[in-house]
Amino acid sequence: MLEAEDQSVSEPGVSPDVQCSGLPGRVVPVIDRNRCEGKSACVEVCPYHVFELRMLALHERAGLSPLGKLKAWFHGGRQAFAVRSQDCHACGRCVAACPEQAIRLAPAPAVP
Repeated sequence: MLEAEDQSVSEPGVSPDVQCSGLPGRVVPVIDRNRCEGKSACVEVCPYHVFELRMLALHERAGLSPLGKLKAWFHGGRQAFAVRSQDCHACGRCVAACPEQAIRLAPAPAVP
């Protein structure tokens, strides 16, 4: 009698202990630019490498509130960006890890 084989598939670059039940592309992380302080907690906890820190562009800084501009200046003008939002599996680790509560998960926009 044959034993059942383990059918689990590991995605490259993803921690094997990840238990995200969501499928990629159904939700996207939305970052509140006025709250984000670029502390990189989301970058560190995301098993799908959705986030990275980068400098705010001039047009992004211009859209900030006065407090948001002050925070951006104080933190070197760097913030988190969801550069691979299509890879989000909705595990919520980024939401829980963000000390500023600057991240929420929203339904992904419909693709035409």
